Amino acid sequence: MATPKMVISLDQVSLGWRDKVAVRDVSGQFMQGGLYALAGPNGAGKSTLLKGLAGQLSPLKGRITIDSPQRLAFLPQFGELDRSFPISVYDLVAMGAWRRTGAWRGLDESEHQRVYDALCQVGLQGFSERAISTLSGGQMQRVLFARLIMHDAPILLLDEPFSAVDKATTDDLLVLLHRWHQQGRTVIVVLHDLHTIRQHFPETVLLAGQLVAWGDTETVLTAENLHMARHLCEGDYL
Repeated sequence: MATPKMVISLDQVSLGWRDKVAVRDVSGQFMQGGLYALAGPNGAGKSTLLKGLAGQLSPLKGRITIDSPQRLAFLPQFGELDRSFPISVYDLVAMGAWRRTGAWRGLDESEHQRVYDALCQVGLQGFSERAISTLSGGQMQRVLFARLIMHDAPILLLDEPFSAVDKATTDDLLVLLHRWHQQGRTVIVVLHDLHTIRQHFPETVLLAGQLVAWGDTETVLTAENLHMARHLCEGDYL
């Protein structure tokens, strides 16, 4: 069996804004085909680290090395999206094809079929012409997952993708995450729910403003490590 390839490496990485460091001195490697949870208390630096991996934040210190960064797709937190923007479900999903088609070129027949197939995979066939402002939280998140499908990227970064959706939608979207994992993609997800992490994510990175533990979920999410994370962040673990 081939040894997994490293796709993202962090070397003593610190991230934050101006004079505020949100996460410091993190080192580790994400391997090709891994399914990772980024866990930790509120304020642990999970979303900050993910934005660093996505290239939205430059390290204050250290280095992030990404294999083929142009083949990376990022799903931000639900609350960061402007749902009042006048765009249809179809057009938002089709935006995921820009790296293949360019921003100004129309979609050919194969790309139109890709959009339809992506909407079918998330259970939203028939929603193409709906304005995104008319969607429920769960429907909107399904649309964003369809856009990720259109990216067809080998590295997928998702920031709290289940925070604004019901259990049925969460279960459906978890099926998609597992499908991407089975296809050999690297999937890295910020999550709060420990039960979901233990049930679905074989590898976990536990943060608390710094790295607490990185490895197999069973060995990372121990009582001792969680207590340390709570202590370091001086908050309640969610």
